[in-house]
Order: sequence, then structure tokens, then C-alpha cells
Amino acid sequence: MTLDDCRRFYAEEIEQAANLTSPALVEAYASVPREKFLGRPPWQLASPETRALASTGLIQMSYRTTSEPRRLYHNVVVALDTAKDINNGQPSALANWINALDLKSGDRVYHMGCGVGYYTAIMAEVVGPGGSVVAIDAQPELAARARENLSGYRQVTVHAADGAAFDPEACDAMLINAGVTHPHALWLERLREGGRLVVPLTIALSPTIGQGMMVRIVRQSEGFSANIVTFLAIFNGGNLRDPELEAPLRKAMTTGALLKLKSLRRDPHEPEESCLFHTPGMCLSGAPCGI
Repeated sequence: MTLDDCRRFYAEEIEQAANLTSPALVEAYASVPREKFLGRPPWQLASPETRALASTGLIQMSYRTTSEPRRLYHNVVVALDTAKDINNGQPSALANWINALDLKSGDRVYHMGCGVGYYTAIMAEVVGPGGSVVAIDAQPELAARARENLSGYRQVTVHAADGAAFDPEACDAMLINAGVTHPHALWLERLREGGRLVVPLTIALSPTIGQGMMVRIVRQSEGFSANIVTFLAIFNGGNLRDPELEAPLRKAMTTGALLKLKSLRRDPHEPEESCLFHTPGMCLSGAPCGI
């Protein structure tokens, strides 16, 4: 098999694993060369199951080493920095989240936590040259690698920036790739009408890893609709987290209350029966949007 054949098989594997509905997203997975973003070989690979168990402390993380590019075209994670436990992400998980963004040609996208830019490139392919992607990473060395890797995409800009302070400006879609305790007000304000925000709400398992739910929020004319995309474990978002919200978020998750999520409210109101996770500035609600 040629590398092109491997990428096509990989794209079809991801399509099935993530139940993708976007043909353009499948084509992006088939066309973007993953090896270009991962540094020089040899590469270190691991299964998502191994990574998940290691994140809980049940086993020690281990990798398989390869210098063969075709081995990258499976649903595996690839180490970027083993000392810091940073990897390229699980392709099917990211595909599921990107699919939930419902990207269209010409969209403007914000990617927070871009790493070395592989999934940024996937989104850039989907929105096309008429769209744009603004990507950031808090680690300057990763942002620098992403900037170099994405230099062929004129519609992409990369910044080394703190996600808590960075203003993405008006966007049609946002992918937040770090666990947070709540959707930040600026993200909601910068969503255009019809804009989609996919954000992981997590409770901390350790200083670096959190577990929770990937949430899709859509700005409607009458408010914000919301629903659960999937369960996940992901790196914590540092100062994007509010320690005071950890306990109420944990309660909302462990009791199953958030499974009833239908909307996000920003209007001032006292806690009601439909409030699943109520904070002074934002409420995740079981009531439909606009009610």
C-alpha cells in the first residue's frame, strides 16, 4: 500500500469509529499527512486504551516505536513529549469533536490547544481557502512547531497565547481542546448567531488530567442550545478552571444531572428545578433554549 492508500484506509477507519457525517472531514483525514506534524522519526505510538488507563494511574504508560510512516495511519496516539506526557491526540476522538462543529466552507474557526497543528490542518481543509482558522497553544514550543507545520495554509494563523486571555474575535465555530469548569463568557460572546462551541467540561482526576463531558453549545436567536457530545478524559486547562466550581460541577456530573442538558442560560435568575449547574454568570439547564 502507498501512503495515499494508507491515508484513505485510515480516513475510512476514523469515519466508522467516530460515526462521521461530514464527507469533507473524511476527505481531510485522507489528505493531511500526519507524519509532517510529528517531527522526525522514530515515533512512539500507543493505543487510546493504554493512554486512558495510564491517565488513571492503573498502569504505567508505554509506547511502541516505529520509523514507518504508514504505522501512523491508525487510531493511535503519538507521543510529542514523553517527559511532559503530551501526545498528538486520539484521531477518532478529535474527529468526533470536529464533526460536532458542523464546519462549512468559508467558516471562521477558533482552535484553542492546537498542539503541533495536525487537527488545525484538518479543520483548515474543511473550511477551505475561503475560511480561516485562528489557533493558539499555551506552550510556546508547541505553538512554534504548529506555526511551521501550518505555514502552507494561508488561512491559518497560530499564536502562543494564554487561552484565558486570548480574544478570538467573531467566530462560526470554536474547538476548546483542554478541560475547563465552565464555558467562558468571551467565547459565548464571540460566537456568531448559529455559531457552534465544542468545549470539555471536566472534573480534575489529577493536577494534569480531568474527566467529564464534551459539550456542544449553539448560539440561537433566542439563546444558547446545548447537548452532550461524548464522555472524555483530557488535559486540564490550567487557569481556565475556577476552583470554586469544581465541587458543584462534580455533583452535576456524578448525579447524572448534566445528562439532561438542553440549554445554556446567561440571564440572571434564581436556581430553579431545571438548573443543572447554576453559577452567578452562567447556568446549564435542562429546559429547552428560549424557555
